[in-house]
Amino acid sequence: MTVKLKPLSQQVIVITGASSGIGLATAYRAAERGAKVVLVARNARALAAIEQRIRKGGGQAIHVVADVSRRADLDRVAAAAIKAFGGFDTWVNNAGVGVFGRLADVSDADHRQVFEVNFWGVVYGSTIAAEHLKQSGGAIINMGSVVGDAAFSLQGMYGASKHAIKGFTDAFRMELEEARSPISITLIKPSAMDTPFPEHARNYLDQEPKLPPPLYRPEQVADTVLHAAEHGGRDYIVGGVGVAISAINKVFPRVLDWAGARLVPGLSSSGPPVRPPAGNLFQAGRDGDVRGNGSIAGGGALRPVAALALLAVAGLAGTSFLGRKRA
Repeated sequence: MTVKLKPLSQQVIVITGASSGIGLATAYRAAERGAKVVLVARNARALAAIEQRIRKGGGQAIHVVADVSRRADLDRVAAAAIKAFGGFDTWVNNAGVGVFGRLADVSDADHRQVFEVNFWGVVYGSTIAAEHLKQSGGAIINMGSVVGDAAFSLQGMYGASKHAIKGFTDAFRMELEEARSPISITLIKPSAMDTPFPEHARNYLDQEPKLPPPLYRPEQVADTVLHAAEHGGRDYIVGGVGVAISAINKVFPRVLDWAGARLVPGLSSSGPPVRPPAGNLFQAGRDGDVRGNGSIAGGGALRPVAALALLAVAGLAGTSFLGRKRA
């Protein structure tokens, strides 16, 4: 069955994790382009302020306080969208939490919470959205990550949750196609983004965590999400480094093993802790910001040629590395 998606100005878009980072950037971009927005997160105060800002700018929005790890909460989100706007056309499963720490140091409870939010939130959101979209059609957009293709140390369970999201999304896409449902399902895989993610994450390190550079603008992911809302697509990687990393992992996986063991730990901390370590893993934290405290990549992104050059250099390094290992 052919999937026909509406122009953005005619859409109602549900966005989970809309109180900061990529979700907030997507909400602002969508409202600017005329979409009606349903803002979803745990932080009632932040959501109310974001809704007010969108309305003052001439946009249309409502907010629903919800925890994506609870299916009943997301049922309420769908009901609220139907009550306010008559339904929805795109559902963006963006909400996510993280933990910085070595796998053996992180508690079972914290490991489980990462999956409850990141993975089960996507499962609940996708299946609820599909039930409502199976007649009218529309788009489901799931937020994966480059670490869903190639895992890195110190964010092991976060990477595992993103691997699981990829597996679920791919399987669910097949089932929707088998049922000839008029639904597009897209996986977005960002590189490291300049969002408050490190400040929000649970921290087991003895220093403040950060994402390895270069960082990209979260608006780039927002634009990709909105492109998928209008045009579909199977999956998209955002950020040239992410393209290179995913390709390197397919050809020279041991190169990334080496980098994850020797380079990533040193690039994942920035100095003494400056905040309580609990983060927003179990409850809403300080929200309302699109950007974090990172250093933006020059020009916002690596161009394709630069990404290919990085891949070539990494490939040569990989060949040399593997040669030394065999010698």
